[in-house]
Amino acid sequence: MNELVLRENKGGAAILTLNRPEKLNALSKELVEKLEDHVDVIARESKTVGLVILRGAGGNFSSGHDMTEVLSQVKAHAKPHHFVEVIDKIADLPQPVISAVQGHCHTGALEVALAADLIVTAESASFCDAYARWGLTPIWGLSLRLPHRVGTSKASEMMYSCRSYSGREAHDMHLANFCFADAEFEAGLAALAADILANSWFANQVNKRALVASDGLPLREAHALALFKNEGLAPDAYKRVAAFFKHRKHTP
Repeated sequence: MNELVLRENKGGAAILTLNRPEKLNALSKELVEKLEDHVDVIARESKTVGLVILRGAGGNFSSGHDMTEVLSQVKAHAKPHHFVEVIDKIADLPQPVISAVQGHCHTGALEVALAADLIVTAESASFCDAYARWGLTPIWGLSLRLPHRVGTSKASEMMYSCRSYSGREAHDMHLANFCFADAEFEAGLAALAADILANSWFANQVNKRALVASDGLPLREAHALALFKNEGLAPDAYKRVAAFFKHRKHTP
C-alpha cells in the first residue's frame, strides 16, 4: 500500500502531499491520521523547517471527505469531530503554511485548505462547499474560516448554493492569495516559497503568532499586545542588516 501522505524536504520547506490519487485524495480516516503524524513532527521542527506546503498527488488537492465513510457515519448518527483536531493542528503550526490547490478542493478539502495561512491555486482548480447538498453541516471550522476570508455575503453564497468556483474566481473573491495559469503553477508556487524562505524564519513565526493573537481585537488592545509581547530581534537580525549595508557599499 502506498504511503497516504508523503513528505519531501526542499530548501527549508516541508512539502506534505496527500497521496490517494485513485480516489482524488479523498480524506479517509487513515489518511488524516497519517497527516496528523507528519504535522506533529513538523510542529517540533521550527528551527529546521521554515515553511509548510500542503498539496495533493495526481493533479488534485482533494475531493473532500471520503463519501463511503460519510455514509457509514450518517447511518450510525456519528459526529466525526476527530478530523477538526488535525485541521486545527495545521492552523496552529508555528511555520507559515501554504495550501497549493490544483484540481478539486471540495467541502472537507476546503476545510483543510482554509487552515493554511496562504492559498495558492491553479486557474483551472475547483473550489466548492457542498455540505448542504448532502444534508451535512460544516463541523471542521469552515463556517468560521470561510467568512473570515471572503466575507459573510460570499460565504453565504458558496454555502447555500453549493456551486463550484474556479481558481480565478477564488482569487477574485480573496479566497486564494495567488492564482497561476496551470502551466505556470509550479513555477509560481516555487517563487513564492523562495520569497518566504529567504526571510527570517524567526521573524515569520513571530509575525504568525502576532497575527493569530491579535485577530479580532480592537486596535488599542492589539497595539498593546504587540508593544508588550513583541519578541524583539531575530537571532539572525545583525547578520541580515550587516549584509544589507555590505551589499549597498558594493553597489554602484
